Amino acid sequence: MTLAQILILSILVLTLALFMWGRLRHDVVALAALLACVLAGLVPADEAFAGFGHPAVITVACVLVLSAGLQASGAVDVLSRSILPKQAGQLTSVAALMGLGAFLSGFMNNVGAMALLMPVAIQLSGRLDITPGQVLMPLSFGTILGGMTTLVGTPPNLIVSGFRNDAGIGHFGIFDFTPVGLAVAAVGIVFVAFLGWRLVPKRKSIAREGFDTGTYLTEVRVPEKSKAVGMTLRQFETGIEGANTQVVGLVRNEVRMNAPHGARRVRADDVLLLEADVEGLAEALGAFDIKLEEQESNKTKDAGKDAGKDADAPVADDDDTAAKQDGDGDDAGGKTRPDPAASDDEIELRELAVLPGSSIVGRSASDIHLRSRFGLNLLAVSREGRRPQARLRTLKLKSGDLLLMQGPGDVLTEFANETGCVPLGERELRLPDKRMALIATAIMAASVLVVTLGLLPAAAAFALGVLASMLFRTVPPRKVYTAIDWPVVVLLAALIPVAGAMQETGAADLVSRFTVEVVAQGHPVAALVAIMVTTILLSSVMNNAATAATLAPIALGIAMALDVNPDSFLMAVAIGASCAFLTPIGHQNNTLILGPGGFRFGDYWRLGLPLEVLVVAVSVPLLLIVWPL
Repeated sequence: MTLAQILILSILVLTLALFMWGRLRHDVVALAALLACVLAGLVPADEAFAGFGHPAVITVACVLVLSAGLQASGAVDVLSRSILPKQAGQLTSVAALMGLGAFLSGFMNNVGAMALLMPVAIQLSGRLDITPGQVLMPLSFGTILGGMTTLVGTPPNLIVSGFRNDAGIGHFGIFDFTPVGLAVAAVGIVFVAFLGWRLVPKRKSIAREGFDTGTYLTEVRVPEKSKAVGMTLRQFETGIEGANTQVVGLVRNEVRMNAPHGARRVRADDVLLLEADVEGLAEALGAFDIKLEEQESNKTKDAGKDAGKDADAPVADDDDTAAKQDGDGDDAGGKTRPDPAASDDEIELRELAVLPGSSIVGRSASDIHLRSRFGLNLLAVSREGRRPQARLRTLKLKSGDLLLMQGPGDVLTEFANETGCVPLGERELRLPDKRMALIATAIMAASVLVVTLGLLPAAAAFALGVLASMLFRTVPPRKVYTAIDWPVVVLLAALIPVAGAMQETGAADLVSRFTVEVVAQGHPVAALVAIMVTTILLSSVMNNAATAATLAPIALGIAMALDVNPDSFLMAVAIGASCAFLTPIGHQNNTLILGPGGFRFGDYWRLGLPLEVLVVAVSVPLLLIVWPL
């Protein structure tokens, strides 16, 4: 063994130990490993950061951005409403949720898919009267399984494909992972849905006791083409029964009816007063294609002040006129604030709490000229105690009210500072946008199609998709960079040169020979099982992307030493890296459910271990058939 081999293997062992220790972030450990290789002379200093331009790194970053577009536009919300059964039993509901999570994970970042479906899972657990953890863990495992079905489903697949290309064999196709991955995912989902969920410990969860702002009172207008037209109010509420939403009032021809009878039918241009939480409000807007009244009246005002059909239009005009007359229409700098509908790339939804002594206590949105002075929309108000009777724009605000506001982020911050309000703890708020959802879905589908047809490499195709997302504003340009999980990018970019050093020094070949001669005794199938089991065990205690980057060159070395098809071994690494089921630290999805599910560190292996045994039992024979040695 040469000095260079001793050095690189020592650095690798220390890196793995730090990954398992878990006290340092994965990207910090990876960067330290890279710099250690540079200082040891194993990686040329001028090539140390070449990994940041590696196609796998670019592809991972671009997929994260496209996933953010699907998430922000509400495209996945529409899909979940269409697919998930509303009245089914536990087996069907859990299987459908896992299937949806797996499907989404095949085409978007599986962490994003998990984050999108977590509220659905928690809501489902309440309907089924089981603990949130008994739905969250199956969902987490389902999204992880789904990631192994396509090239873009999870970073390990992209990393393995990159090493294949570096070996001179070329990239894997986007659906090369599907034959084995889909079968493994299907078997895993069936096992968990029918039997495995019973192995999940029943833990008391904080999922239903966490950050809860209560219900908001808001106004929505029913367009002529809405599905709600002609329905009774009782049917309307039944249609969104799981969304914790109820109709508390109706405004028709400028006349308000409080607590309208459930048999009253909804007409076009009615304004419904809904009491709902934020998630329920988004559900109602998407399910019936209805619009927030404040947004609609704002569009009407922009289209022309002569829109007499809008009962609130004169108020808006008076608001603007008064603002100009009393000098409050401009901010301290003497400039008019942007209209909340004028620059979609800057628009945010934010929840603000009105503090005692706030300058807006006792005043309404109309009184403070919210639109003309600040360029903001008040979409909803949450108030404890007596339900407000006034219309939203004329409602006198009180200390303790929670306001759902829409507008540019910097203006929302300035408004909070000026008026004595405080933003609530950060959480993601989404209101569906059908047009943006269709565009975001089309961009993702087009990017996948371009890769499938071989018109462009994956990195270029998905970068083109990101450009389209920016141009069509499915992802606001300023949010493109926040949508990228930079620690993952740094992790991959730093470990790629380290893996290259293993190959250059011959260390990878050394490890390969040891595995072949000592562990597998020269049997290719035994070596295949050994590399998969090793990958599974490592991915449970360290980041799965790091595991793939570490073991992919070793898998290639084993295949060359045995003179067999390297694709079988690379696929074994990809599958093993996607099977992080034993601990909460192996995959981000497992970490996401740790708190909401009330889990402990040792709870995961009870379902994870039998699932991993099943994965190995199913995938190894399939690998030998689809990718024969």
